Amino acid sequence: MPTESELLKRITARPDVFGGKPIIRDMRISVELILSLLAQGVTPDAILVDYPDLELEDMRACTAYAHAVIAGDTLAAVSVQQ
Repeated sequence: MPTESELLKRITARPDVFGGKPIIRDMRISVELILSLLAQGVTPDAILVDYPDLELEDMRACTAYAHAVIAGDTLAAVSVQQ
């Protein structure tokens, strides 16, 4: 099972996509969207059906990102393009 640091490598941010908000694997799917769906009770399986390019590890990466932000941990593994 990947570590939190390994999961965070799936999260990227580009200024030209969603105003630089964190996205998953450089796709146009935001971390915010996935966290919102999970918070609303949408199951990971249902999300995977709606977003077939996603992987279960991508959703784990979103929750790892949220944890790192709330805990004040380093986000050095997140790729941020300028």
